[in-house]
Amino acid sequence: MKSLVFCCALAATVFAADPKLTDLSHDATQLRSRLKEDDLKKGVAYIGDHEEMLFAIDTDKTPLLVTDGDKPVPMTRIDGNLWTVVVRLTAGRGHEFHYMIDGAPFGGRLANGFQFDVPVFLPSSYEQADVPQGKLSEKLVHTSKVYSGMQSDYWIYVPAQYDPATPAALMIWQDGQGHIARNGRRTLNVLDNLTVQKRIPVMISVFIAPGKVGDKAMRSIEYDTVNDTYVHFLDELLAGVYAQYNIRKDSYSRGIAGESSGAICSFNAAWWHPEQYSRVLSTIGSYTSIQWHPGEIDGGNVYPNKVRKEAKRNIRVYLQDGSEDLENDFGSWPLQNIQLANSLKMKGYDFHLAFGNGTHNGADANALLPESLAWLWRDYDPHKTEQVYEQESEEKPKPLFRVHIYNR
Repeated sequence: MKSLVFCCALAATVFAADPKLTDLSHDATQLRSRLKEDDLKKGVAYIGDHEEMLFAIDTDKTPLLVTDGDKPVPMTRIDGNLWTVVVRLTAGRGHEFHYMIDGAPFGGRLANGFQFDVPVFLPSSYEQADVPQGKLSEKLVHTSKVYSGMQSDYWIYVPAQYDPATPAALMIWQDGQGHIARNGRRTLNVLDNLTVQKRIPVMISVFIAPGKVGDKAMRSIEYDTVNDTYVHFLDELLAGVYAQYNIRKDSYSRGIAGESSGAICSFNAAWWHPEQYSRVLSTIGSYTSIQWHPGEIDGGNVYPNKVRKEAKRNIRVYLQDGSEDLENDFGSWPLQNIQLANSLKMKGYDFHLAFGNGTHNGADANALLPESLAWLWRDYDPHKTEQVYEQESEEKPKPLFRVHIYNR
């Protein structure tokens, strides 16, 4: 059985950059006006545009830039203690960076407790002048009966192509408040662009924030508990959405997405009710024991074994995680995601695992969203109401995922 190495180095290369970025890299006044002084001193300051990234640091010693463990790149002193370099990084993933100063690593991920990576977005994550934009609703509030008294903020995104005469597909997003800024995670841009490219169907997205009961945060209870309570909550919230829009109800046309605890929440919904949700986008998924109470309720740590032992569900699953994800009292995020991927593979599920060297953040997921979302909705036919998902022919002969110890 072949091994999979956890961490792959992708080189940053110095190149003939965009003149605007090159000019900026030599303009200390402009740089200091655009970047925080504290970030420059901590070594976490950068400006990016597509694959071109400008890194800057304020230090009285000579720094070298290192990205993804590759060979250090020299920097240029432009004013006093301000150093810069413009490099090209591979799009569609997050990148780790740090500096070498006097032979020791400094800044970047090291300055943020291994929770920081730089997303480099694909072209479909950017606004396009010829692509019509959908409409995001104002913030709406739902008061739950399933979780008694819980109030949840949510937003509805309707694509420009939506026609009330034609029922649309549906996509549910957990931690929805993180997706509504157009040029933050760039989810709205991806939805607009992929719809025009016909890589996803015309679909209405519902972005749901975790709820509260009074001052009590309910996120972990909603997301990390392995039962179908959250699905019943979705039923009551979506009743209002369906009252406003013509949306399909077949599982074939309904997907669900989430990150971290929101990822296991999404998988959980499809696992318990595949007749309602058949497409799952799971990023840095918390398949760990966060809500595990032995003898009372299961936590996400049970899923790799549940998938192997229980009846196969008709669902399609896209998983993403990184080798530097969390390891704590609740479990190991990287190992659990790998175990789940192997379980899905062994059972013949239609799945994909994107595994990089990222930490517990959204950099990889945000950067590759055009590809992951297109994979999830590939071969969608609006004339159908069901499909038996089968493992891709190119996946079947591949070996199971294996762990190679690289950091000792």
